[in-house]
Amino acid sequence: MEPTIIIIFVLIYLLTVLLSATKAVPMSIAALSGALLTAWFGLQYKVFTYSEALDFIDVKILGLIIGTMVVVEVAKKSGLFRFAALYAIKLSEGNPGRLFVSICIMSAVASMFLSDPTAMLLMAAATVTVSKLLNYDPIPYFLSATIMINLGGTSTLIGSTSNMIIGVALGMTFADFVSYLLLCEVALWALTIFVLYIFFKKRLGKKKALPEYTPWQSIENKKLFYRSIFVLVLLVFLFLTLENLGVGPEAVALGCAIIALVLSNSDPAKIFKGLDWETVFFIAGFMFIVGGIQKTEILSVVSEQLFVLVGGNPLNTTLTTLWFSGLASAIVSNVAIALTFLPIVAKFSSLNPNLRPPVSSALVLGTNLGGATTPLSGSVCMMAVGALKREGISMSFSEFAKIGVITSILQLGFSSLYLIWRFGLGV
Repeated sequence: MEPTIIIIFVLIYLLTVLLSATKAVPMSIAALSGALLTAWFGLQYKVFTYSEALDFIDVKILGLIIGTMVVVEVAKKSGLFRFAALYAIKLSEGNPGRLFVSICIMSAVASMFLSDPTAMLLMAAATVTVSKLLNYDPIPYFLSATIMINLGGTSTLIGSTSNMIIGVALGMTFADFVSYLLLCEVALWALTIFVLYIFFKKRLGKKKALPEYTPWQSIENKKLFYRSIFVLVLLVFLFLTLENLGVGPEAVALGCAIIALVLSNSDPAKIFKGLDWETVFFIAGFMFIVGGIQKTEILSVVSEQLFVLVGGNPLNTTLTTLWFSGLASAIVSNVAIALTFLPIVAKFSSLNPNLRPPVSSALVLGTNLGGATTPLSGSVCMMAVGALKREGISMSFSEFAKIGVITSILQLGFSSLYLIWRFGLGV
């Protein structure tokens, strides 16, 4: 491949990443514009044919993402997640320490099923309500909820968009995620909550009596509430039994989405309107860009050079993947990092099949853990800052980054030790 062509494609990739990271234009516009340029130059210079270009976008990944979004949107409209948040707050009985832990756990649990922006909106509403009623400083609760939302769902296939992309592309099942990463996530929850509590302990406030309320009052349609629980349980059950079904996770997600739409009796147009189409189009566009770069074989060369650099050693390869993807995700969308690293990790696995489990797990952890380092690390962080600003509360970049950097480094450090232990990399 001519160097000029490779440079053009790399520049298109870098321009897309820059526009996405700086939010100069919406992420979907940046990715789709990059895809258009990739298609134009790729076809003009005969880097790929039109039929080959059609294969750049993995419809299985998009099917999994859209199907899961529909199920979650129906559950959200039923009030299920708000009910859970209000119930967790009620259990705290006005104790600031218990309330803090409840919000942290509920934030992480919500993000296992909801998209991160949706989980942030839910927890922001709950946190604002409680902090106003009890006259607490909202910043410790807001920041902690943001960090836990970013961490939550690391060990499930549907826990984050980057997880879905990695899982489908690398053939990781729902059971693989749980087997490889559940223990690590539980430990990370405990470690992160402990660190956040120590950091914010003096700012949590004093014990106060909560106003009388019943979480059930937030449920307007109990029939839809129970049906949403049924569909979510069915979705997880089918994901766990995929090997016996003979279908992919995207088929399960789309099938459950159809069941959710039928059982909800809701207007499909309203459900579809609530989906995160910005993310869907960003992923599709970025897939196309990465697919074009792959055709130049530059990613294959980079993979082989990295493999040589780390000596083909499983320990070095795994930790390099973890830290590089983690630090990169602090600056660039973790979806973009996941899509960029997939060809590299796939190449690592082809060079040494034993690397697939540890390196895939490292990529999952890295892309998840780096997303709450600064206010600019991701949409969740920016939404948290924006929610505070709407309430007339300002928070400086350094105030967010101080705890964000500490928790991200601790999480990546602990994950390094976990991966070494889980996959016997130090042996």
